[in-house]
Amino acid sequence: MEKIDLRTLSEAELLGIRKFAVHQVQLGKSQKKVCAEIGLRPNTLSEWYRDFKEKGIKGLKSEKKGAKSEPMKLLNSTQEKEIQKMIIDKFPEQLKLDFALWTRKAVKELIEQQFNINIAIRTVGTYLKNWGFTPQKPKKKAYEQDDKKVQKWLEEEYPSIQKLAKEQAAEIHWGDECGVRNQCQHGRSYAPKGKTPVKMGMSKRFSVNMISSITNQGKVQFMIYSDSMNADKFIEFLEHLTKSSEKKIFLIVDNLRVHHSKIVTEWVLKNKENIALFYLPSYSPERNPKSW
Repeated sequence: MEKIDLRTLSEAELLGIRKFAVHQVQLGKSQKKVCAEIGLRPNTLSEWYRDFKEKGIKGLKSEKKGAKSEPMKLLNSTQEKEIQKMIIDKFPEQLKLDFALWTRKAVKELIEQQFNINIAIRTVGTYLKNWGFTPQKPKKKAYEQDDKKVQKWLEEEYPSIQKLAKEQAAEIHWGDECGVRNQCQHGRSYAPKGKTPVKMGMSKRFSVNMISSITNQGKVQFMIYSDSMNADKFIEFLEHLTKSSEKKIFLIVDNLRVHHSKIVTEWVLKNKENIALFYLPSYSPERNPKSW
């Protein structure tokens, strides 16, 4: 007999077939023969008969879909909150786990480490989904960064820069340097599934560097240069910047050694009517709008 597709049946039809099949086994028929007559898979009937012996007729009824009640969950609410907090506050290596980032396997081992509960990888994935956790590319942050100093800069120093700029009718600029290589590939491109798009480019490698500034209103100015940034190149950029601006410039930069060099400091002092330099807190490049 052709096997029955149980997925196409209603709950009432399923219960009727289960009762009939189990009754046939009780009458003395072999499970193999009952399966052949009805069109069932042997494993299916074995599960039905086992559930019937354990729970009676209730065992033949379909379980309601959806989240399990608290007693049926592997982790209780308190344990779930503890695991979530650990994932948010720490990386695996900080908890002596042999992983760089949080994966399902890493979370599985964390649960086993903390509560001695062994959970399947797929179940860990279900927990993460229910918690609203998704795989994401982590942001970089230097260990040396002092969060208190960063907060102080945001709450006290930058507002002072804004106030001073208003008093002197100055324009705030955010400056930074970056390098670009011709083999750098950013972004994604839609294409038919299985047909990866090909972007043509030169095989020969070359790179260029750029220093630029952006104002709070979004005005961008930049200068292209080769080799490494040094005091002379930085001063050259500052000269172009001041010449192209009718207002005094308040330029906020990071703590690159060149920005603090004696030559630069002397040049800025000579041109204090046109420009002033301010510095981000140490190891905090993400505070520069140019990196957003």
